[in-house]
Amino acid sequence: MKKQDKKPVLAGQDGETEATDRLSALEKSMLVLEAIVDHPQPVSLPELTLRLGMPRQTIHRLLQQLSENGLILRDASRDRYSVGPRLSHLAFATLRSRNQTAPVRAILAELVDETGETCNVGVLDGWDFVYLERIECEWSLRVHLVAGSRVRAHSTSGGKIMLAYMDADIRKALFQARRLEAFTPNTITSLAKLEQQFEAIRQMGYALNDKEQNVGIVGVAVPIMDGTGNVLAALALHGPESRLSAAKAVKFVPALKAAAKKLAAVWTH
Repeated sequence: MKKQDKKPVLAGQDGETEATDRLSALEKSMLVLEAIVDHPQPVSLPELTLRLGMPRQTIHRLLQQLSENGLILRDASRDRYSVGPRLSHLAFATLRSRNQTAPVRAILAELVDETGETCNVGVLDGWDFVYLERIECEWSLRVHLVAGSRVRAHSTSGGKIMLAYMDADIRKALFQARRLEAFTPNTITSLAKLEQQFEAIRQMGYALNDKEQNVGIVGVAVPIMDGTGNVLAALALHGPESRLSAAKAVKFVPALKAAAKKLAAVWTH
């Protein structure tokens, strides 16, 4: 067979190739946003240009528009870009949207029926672990919280999951910005001890809260991951020590991981 000649790459306006020129302004903006979100640290214009293969002036124009709309933030001192407040708000709003809450609640309800304990889904927001969705068990003795409630990340199983899988440099910067609070005698306030625990969490695939946020309350959590291994959120279960010991909580990990896969499918397909 005759070998086909390669199609020539044609330059369009402001130096764009024919391939990138065919993309709409929205598609180009999405590529820039995805590149910034995927980068573990604030990213520069040259880095984005190299990664995306689009002309520098095109990316610069898009960065200006995205910054003006609060979707990204520009660090003027270093000329680098990071996720903006509006984009963060949209991400939280999407996860909590009633457009998709029905399947999430159905999966949580099934898990509550199976384990007999309260289950929740949450994400990290700075120092806090925020509950996106939560279904209480039928026991009268339980912790009463609602979707939107916040607890400190370093003292909860779901928060520790999110911290453990966070980029190490970002986690270090986060911890250096604020002193770790103790809520019970069991709360870990040593950064060195937490880092040891984070390493163990990544190896085991789950995190424990052994009466670290509330006296007498034990919890366990697993990550909800997409197909590439990125952690989208944490799925957690907790209950009073009188009926949920740390050893018993660990036995629920397989059920939690199975439910986490179902939740990941809801968010990623």
